Amino acid sequence: MARSSFSFIRTSSYIIRLAIILVIFFAPLITAFLNLSSSTLRSLPRPASTFGLTGSQSILAPILVPRVSGTEGNEQVRSFFAQFFSSNLPKWAISYQNSTSTTPATGSRQVPFINFIGKRAPPWAEEGEISYLTLVAHYDSKLTPPGFIGATDSAAPCAMLLHVVKALDTALTKKWESMSAAGVDGSDPDTNRGLQVLLLDGEEAFKSWTHTDSTYGARSLAAEWEVTPHQALSTYKNPLDSIDLFVLLDLLGASDPKVPSYFITTHWAYKKIADTEKRLREDGLFWSSPNHHRKKSRRKEDGKVEARQTDEPSWFFETGKTDTDRWMGGLIGDDHEPFLARGVEVLHVIPTPFPRVWHHMDDDGTHLDMDTTEDWAVLVTAFAAEWMELEGFLEGTDKDKRDTDWSDEDGRDKETRLAAPAVRVRDEL
Repeated sequence: MARSSFSFIRTSSYIIRLAIILVIFFAPLITAFLNLSSSTLRSLPRPASTFGLTGSQSILAPILVPRVSGTEGNEQVRSFFAQFFSSNLPKWAISYQNSTSTTPATGSRQVPFINFIGKRAPPWAEEGEISYLTLVAHYDSKLTPPGFIGATDSAAPCAMLLHVVKALDTALTKKWESMSAAGVDGSDPDTNRGLQVLLLDGEEAFKSWTHTDSTYGARSLAAEWEVTPHQALSTYKNPLDSIDLFVLLDLLGASDPKVPSYFITTHWAYKKIADTEKRLREDGLFWSSPNHHRKKSRRKEDGKVEARQTDEPSWFFETGKTDTDRWMGGLIGDDHEPFLARGVEVLHVIPTPFPRVWHHMDDDGTHLDMDTTEDWAVLVTAFAAEWMELEGFLEGTDKDKRDTDWSDEDGRDKETRLAAPAVRVRDEL
């Protein structure tokens, strides 16, 4: 009996390992990316004043308030999301998913949890035939310490996602209008890609993190979507099945983040965003880089500039991992867990170690590294644009919305660089 059990376990382990390897190799063949050229990367808008800590144009400032689930601050932030979409993104479909639950801090009182969902899809495609790149962050904040803001956790990630969808909206319209004029009817599943944003409520624990005191909104949404069927014979059986990739942003906005590759089955996507980061850095578009000309000029003014270039860092530093390396996907609790448990592919964008300000009162707007925060917005915009294959449909932006000082310390003028051709990428492990 013991030998038989061992043989079964060994065989099952082999099958599971083989299945994982097949997923790693063939998932990238299913999902194509169209690289953005250097000129298009340079045209991507930076958040600039929209990430200001004050001002009527800021999309970050309204989120930098205490917003514990079930409180007035939480409702105000959610209302801001609705106003932002209605004013700037009228073609997006907005919906809410509601649930209530007791918590260890509120006794028998039911606390409401309200998830905000925004999505846009090709006009010819019906639900059940659309696959969504799904960008995710939580918008609630911790109950304690009193007055906690949670700028990295996760006001800034929410603002990043608002920036992404606004930056890409016109390009989506242009692409789909062009496809419609060419007679695209949705019969090819690859033409039915949409973009979806989930701003989730109730991620934070009310007392201490457990499987029942955390991820309230995510658990409710994943469970509801699992039993919400699409029309019979649809390509995707329910809204969970329609998620092509679940990209969760959390704890972003501190300087010098290091993001491991957490899941072997989405390492191909991790390598893709790492490649996008690399190209942005090579074109001098990461303001947080120690080699950015603004940083070099500042060091020169302080008498600290070195003649040689500093080694360029990388946020996504584990591109060389293999299936035999250590994968940390099960070690960090977050909103992805109820989706992952139901078979959704997850790219978890969260640094390890966590920022120094994690769960401290210092996690406020004044302690954000704004160059890093803006760079995250640009990187996720570029990644989403390449996923949605928007090369050729993105426009340049106003001069004050992007880095237009292209003079390098080495004397080269970046405007004279040849734009890299658009390349359809098929990643391999």
